[in-house]
Amino acid sequence: MAKKNIVLLSMLAFVPISVIAQWIHLNPLVIFICSGLAIIPLAALIANSTEAIATVIGPTLGGLLNATFGNATEMIVAVVALKAGLVDVVKASLTGSIIANLLLALGLAFFLGGLRYSEQQFPPAVARLNASSLVLAVIVLLTPAAIQLTSQGLEISTLNNFSYAASILLLTFYFLMQVFSMRTHKHLYLLEEAEHGNNESPTEKVNVGLKIGVLLACTVVLVFVSEILVDSLEKAIVTLGLTSLFTGVILVPIFGGIVEFITCVTFAVKNKMELAVAVAIGSSLQIALFVAPILVLVGWIIHQPMNLSFNLFEVVAVTMAVVSLNSISNDGRSNWLEGVLLLITYAVLGTAFYFHP
Repeated sequence: MAKKNIVLLSMLAFVPISVIAQWIHLNPLVIFICSGLAIIPLAALIANSTEAIATVIGPTLGGLLNATFGNATEMIVAVVALKAGLVDVVKASLTGSIIANLLLALGLAFFLGGLRYSEQQFPPAVARLNASSLVLAVIVLLTPAAIQLTSQGLEISTLNNFSYAASILLLTFYFLMQVFSMRTHKHLYLLEEAEHGNNESPTEKVNVGLKIGVLLACTVVLVFVSEILVDSLEKAIVTLGLTSLFTGVILVPIFGGIVEFITCVTFAVKNKMELAVAVAIGSSLQIALFVAPILVLVGWIIHQPMNLSFNLFEVVAVTMAVVSLNSISNDGRSNWLEGVLLLITYAVLGTAFYFHP
């Protein structure tokens, strides 16, 4: 664990490197890579600080804090890109984050955990409920496409108005999910703590003031680094010869989500598969039910309209990811072959996005 922290802290060097690279006008691709690497340790520090504060302030407020800052990285990068008018890239990064969490993060967890243990288990009831909640997100993503296909001369304002209403409904459901998991049915979500609590070493005393300071400082720095990343993004896309769709769906989510990928794998190889599944699916739910609706409403406020009408192929890809998850999470068991199945699915979709014109 100490080795991982040293690596992440040493990666903070990319923060000043990315600032200098932009200041002296280096190749946009170099700036894009440096700022992307700078985001990784900042995301890790935000996640660690949030987790530490949550252990002190209790499960209810802690759960709310985790829900708010759980996808802070994706949220900040997306808001900065939205202000810059890169609406298509923002949409692509949202769908890409959902796909990466469900297929890449969970696939790696199932595969690497399955190499150490022939079969691993996780609570099927929670996994099934979370997977069903993702189906709601898919329904909302499919609806604008259905409206467009069944209408003639459709005005963009109609889709925008639908998106504002749907976003409020999604946020309502997300809020009720928090009530369900933290109040009325929290016993379902405390299973892993009951199972593993006795095996953990006594928790160290948390300096809450320091952690809050780190959380706020990293959030502010992340805003500046995100602006550098977004500023270099369009030029880097041209330099690489890639489409904005592939960059948004595949490349950007890897920078923002790599900390969660590492966390999932770490839990899996420790035979805590229920925690790995909770992180991967929970992160996807936060993006679909919280981050995306918030961005739609933020776009409305800053007069940079963003709606829930996504590229049809993106919607199909998210649907495939959710279907794959549902097919293997029903029994509450996992093995390395199921991990390979998810990884191959991700590779197929990644290849399709690469060749998509």
